[in-house]
Amino acid sequence: MLNVGAISEGFVLDHIQAGMSLSLYYDLKLDELDCCVAIIKNARSNKMGKKDILKVECDPNTLNLDVLGFIDHNITVNIIKGGEIVEKKALHLPKEIRNIIRCKNPRCITSIEQELEQIFVLTDPEKEIYRCKYCEGKFKGYKKVR
Repeated sequence: MLNVGAISEGFVLDHIQAGMSLSLYYDLKLDELDCCVAIIKNARSNKMGKKDILKVECDPNTLNLDVLGFIDHNITVNIIKGGEIVEKKALHLPKEIRNIIRCKNPRCITSIEQELEQIFVLTDPEKEIYRCKYCEGKFKGYKKVR
């Protein structure tokens, strides 16, 4: 049985789709932080069958909930202080995302004007469809980024 120690302050991301934790690690830019991170892949789960878990020992405010909500709004976010869970945060699909994904349309102004922010607006919450603010190019499904 694997035993990963408790953290005193930070956050635990639970119910991550199996195999997605390493992508999440880079997308949340955890590789740029000087903190302790535990990545648990393919843990047994009654709810999901298999799941991944990320335990991060750092200031919980470093977590970008918009990025996390865009990637997978079904992830459970547990905020840890003093070694105990003090808060569980619910995620949702953000209405707008900035500089997380890039517009693929070669005619989009963002292809020419490199300094423009990449802004996508949620247009269909049921199907999780985002559209480029500038050209209305469609982006569906985070998993297609990888």
